[in-house]
Amino acid sequence: MAKRDLVLWWCLLGSTLGLMVPPSSSSRLRSPRPVRAMGEGELWKPSASGLWQPPKMETTMETTMRSGGRTETTMAGNYDDVYHDGVRIGPPPDLASLLLHSRIVYLGMPIVPAVTELIIAELLYLNYDQPSKDVTLYINSPGTINSERRSVGFETEAFAIADTIKYITPRVKTICVGQAFGAAAMLLAQGEPGYRFCLPNASIMLHQPRSMARGQASDIAIKAREVMVNRKVQCEMIARACGKSVEDVMHDAQRTKYLQPQEAVEYGLIDAILDDEEDFDQVRPNFGRSLDASPREW
Repeated sequence: MAKRDLVLWWCLLGSTLGLMVPPSSSSRLRSPRPVRAMGEGELWKPSASGLWQPPKMETTMETTMRSGGRTETTMAGNYDDVYHDGVRIGPPPDLASLLLHSRIVYLGMPIVPAVTELIIAELLYLNYDQPSKDVTLYINSPGTINSERRSVGFETEAFAIADTIKYITPRVKTICVGQAFGAAAMLLAQGEPGYRFCLPNASIMLHQPRSMARGQASDIAIKAREVMVNRKVQCEMIARACGKSVEDVMHDAQRTKYLQPQEAVEYGLIDAILDDEEDFDQVRPNFGRSLDASPREW
């Protein structure tokens, strides 16, 4: 049987059984694959990868009352359009979105361009969403260096975040959990005065910007001048936030300087140490607080 006749026979068989088979992008007949019965008006559409895929199923939602008045919501199908208490629900759990919904931004990685882009985008979004509500920035970052003390980012990335903190309307409360080294310590100090905190066992460290410049001597000299400029800018930002002179901060940052929480308070980097959750007036995340409210779109 010729290939053309075989394709024709397969299409006729599909239409007889009430199925729709996506057309092949090549002259060769692809191996059969499972298909589902198509409803009226449904069409197969090509995906970005070039493969033909069926349309998404509509989401169905059922709410049942259990004993004790608890409401349980059951969802099936496409989760992209399902919302509960203003938060989209979809696999896998998107913790960053849940935190963002409670106006919490978490910096838990070295400050590299991808991280900077995300932090700035979240701050700008919260600014235009509800300018009158505060934003909480949790920091657990080694700054622009990695665990091996090698430079992985540029201080200008931290400057961009710091400028955005000062640019937006909401007050930004900063909390150090774990560590805030170098540029991350500078970001910690940029929080709203009176609302800069750290946990009891957090570690804060000041140090100079580092460079991994290579190449010709002239290129290394150019990079060295840029590093010195960044060092001055970073020390100036810390000095303004701590109420110290630039010379004092530059002298302290000449060598690695670790600060325990109480020392950071005395230095002026933070305002207080949080011993427990009651010390900090933080709005609790409202996602999943109760299931008696009907899902709504954000």
